[in-house]
Amino acid sequence: MIAENLNRIKTEIAEVCARVGRTPESVKLIAVSKTKPASAVIEAFEAGHRVFGENYVQELLTKFADETLQTLPIEWHFVGHLQSNKVRYVAEKIAMIHGVDKLSLAEEISKRAKKYNRTLPILLEVNISAEASKHGLSPDALFSEAEKIFALPHIELKGLMTIASPDREKVKQEFKHMRLLFEKLKTLAPKPEQITELSMGMSGDFDIAIAEGATLLRIGTAIFGERR
Repeated sequence: MIAENLNRIKTEIAEVCARVGRTPESVKLIAVSKTKPASAVIEAFEAGHRVFGENYVQELLTKFADETLQTLPIEWHFVGHLQSNKVRYVAEKIAMIHGVDKLSLAEEISKRAKKYNRTLPILLEVNISAEASKHGLSPDALFSEAEKIFALPHIELKGLMTIASPDREKVKQEFKHMRLLFEKLKTLAPKPEQITELSMGMSGDFDIAIAEGATLLRIGTAIFGERR
């Protein structure tokens, strides 16, 4: 079932890309495996997928400890809300942290990345829907925070991330707004060429995200089924 779902999603991504004049290679699919067992990740890996995302540190650590998963060349992304006191658990193994929403968190990531002698890619999370229940910087606060974060060592700010409204009628405008923020961030970056990633689009709205320039899609339910 997971293999079939992956193939269907990848086909749909390719079709949307063709429709909007993009190449499928310009979009990376992150299979979000939160609440799913290691066996589900292994099944997706055996179907040819290599990039996975997790929302919770403890669950990610459980998967890191799995004897089979340890042997697989998986690219792990942390796509949930990360607390500063949990950074030390993931800084060594994560390919990218998507949900950075304040300077203090970026500073902690910088400190932990230095310990592991690496430069860790991060994305700034924007609360584009202005919902109180969601994490993220307001669009108004984004660029002043980004300016400070650009100066930190051992991390590389690669772009932006958001979770849109559940209402598809609002999603298009929100994603369009994100694309404009992304383009403005490039103009403010010390190295504009490093601003390459726009993480937006999930199971219910990835088609709109692709049309508005998303480079990273975070899809879970459509691949692994409903979460328990």
